[in-house]
Amino acid sequence: MKPMLPVLRHELPSDEDWLYEVKYDGFRGMLTVQSNDQISLQSRNGKDLLPHFPEIKEYIRTLLNEYAFPLPLILDGEVVLLRSSFSTEFLELQVRGRMRNEQKILKAASRRPVTFLAFDLLQFGKKSYVDEPYLTRKEKLKEVFSLLQLPLKPAPSHPSSLQMVPSFKDPKRVWELVEKEEGEGVVAKRSGSKWEVGKRSTNWIKSKNWKHCQCFITAMDEANDYFHIAVFDGGHIMPIGLFHFGLSPEEKKTVKATIKQNSTEKKNSLYYINPAITVKILYLNWHEGKLREPHFKQFLFSTPPEACTFDQFKIDEASLPASVDITHPEKELFQDVSMTKLDYIRFLRKMSVVIIPFLKDRPLTCIRFPHGLFGESFYQKNTPDYSPEFVETYKGEDTEYTLCNNLETLIWLGNQLALEFHVPFQKAKETYVNEVVFDLDPPGRDHFRLAVKAATIMKGLFDRLNLQSFVKTSGNKGLQVYIPLPPGYTWEDTGLFTEFIAHYLVTNYPEDFTIERLKKNRKERLYVDYIQHGEGKTIIAPYSLRGNEKALVATPLWWSEVNDDLHPELFTIDSVLKRFQQMGCPFSGFERAKDFQPFDKVIDFLKTRSKTKKEGSRKI
Repeated sequence: MKPMLPVLRHELPSDEDWLYEVKYDGFRGMLTVQSNDQISLQSRNGKDLLPHFPEIKEYIRTLLNEYAFPLPLILDGEVVLLRSSFSTEFLELQVRGRMRNEQKILKAASRRPVTFLAFDLLQFGKKSYVDEPYLTRKEKLKEVFSLLQLPLKPAPSHPSSLQMVPSFKDPKRVWELVEKEEGEGVVAKRSGSKWEVGKRSTNWIKSKNWKHCQCFITAMDEANDYFHIAVFDGGHIMPIGLFHFGLSPEEKKTVKATIKQNSTEKKNSLYYINPAITVKILYLNWHEGKLREPHFKQFLFSTPPEACTFDQFKIDEASLPASVDITHPEKELFQDVSMTKLDYIRFLRKMSVVIIPFLKDRPLTCIRFPHGLFGESFYQKNTPDYSPEFVETYKGEDTEYTLCNNLETLIWLGNQLALEFHVPFQKAKETYVNEVVFDLDPPGRDHFRLAVKAATIMKGLFDRLNLQSFVKTSGNKGLQVYIPLPPGYTWEDTGLFTEFIAHYLVTNYPEDFTIERLKKNRKERLYVDYIQHGEGKTIIAPYSLRGNEKALVATPLWWSEVNDDLHPELFTIDSVLKRFQQMGCPFSGFERAKDFQPFDKVIDFLKTRSKTKKEGSRKI
């Protein structure tokens, strides 16, 4: 069965007949489940996708073993690698799609499984829904997913390989969500429309979340009508890609004639021209020097080629909030590392979908470096009087803390050159502790193996206690181990636990670990800083940059990475951006883990143990 397809428009319809879905960048697929042995996932071209994504088939077989539900089940949807709730990693999905070796496919599926996002229901049991209105199909899809206890909206943290795409009534709201998470776009669907087999229909209208750039034409290929484009990087011409679509026949004819008349060189079918013709280009994303789906938008007759710079290209590509002004983007921040203020802000923007969740609602302490590492730094707890209206705050004792609850605030803080974000272990207006964190602090980076050893021992101990733990680099010389907690635990509770674990390490490995606070008494041992976890204390936030000479990032890790090959200097902004694209976020399941932590059993044991020790000491 060939899928129904949307029509591309620059504007979405907005009357009451329409509902709206996030458009996810992935592989379109028709999923058919007839039995445990008859499961298929066909692409738009009729190819079987399941050999490339076996995790979907295995998950469906698990569902069939757990639930008795009517078959066949036919779903229309998208195979994706979720980056966030409203965006995906399409380029990494393409890598999966090109794999042919079965062992490599299984390894990739295990390391980062894909998700099938279902947005339509065509068959459930004997009942076909093809001729039913879109709204009816959507309501039935929600009913089926609720029956099978599957997620009713996309969530990277959820382990389910089947998740549902919900609909929205407000196009502005859904478009805002897509823009903030750099999603692909939005699809408007007429509420009363039927599912039209193999047809591109105006009952479905898609609009893409285009990025834009201003650049100049450098060459034209007469053989295929592709135009090469570039920007200035310093005094050099830097190619950024090429485009083919968007010009009207008259515009294309005129531009080709102009380039031929003014060409400086011809090689085979390529005519070269000096920078003169400036244009605005729309595209989806930019990767490894190439624009994806570039389209001509308009000529920029009043824009000189000299205004088309790489810095401006990077600012536009980052899709920064219009409400935040970026000042002095060219400012260098580090002595030993090449990083400008714009590089740092782009890092915050690209990682915002995983940075903000760990800052949200937490009274923030920043370390600001107004001149980078070339000048003095200072701690900032109080929100400045000049902060914009979008910055939310929280009054704690005598301090008006900043709450980084939105993208605008994060980018504003970046422009203020707040390089380090430190957060407490509880949220504003909450009294209970959100997580336990152990700070494993070796004497220096040359003793980092001690942090690896301590973290590995702790992981084994927590596994035996059935506690799910997470680990990250400190961004300096150590590691930090996290245990997310369900609501209700006090500082007294967590203090019992952290002290017990610290003493366990020191008692069993006295030659490697210590709880001695004075550095001169540590004797090259790793300091297990359990006192750092307490009321009023803070910890460096996940993905925060550090103000050290190497410009390292406090980076969440997969436990499989914690081995002898690990070293904190591996984690710079470039490497962290790349690993997030390729591997996702190791902390994505952090909040979800709270629902399954048997921490009450651990605390009950420690309280009983503490009471017994006290009673024993009184008898003595």
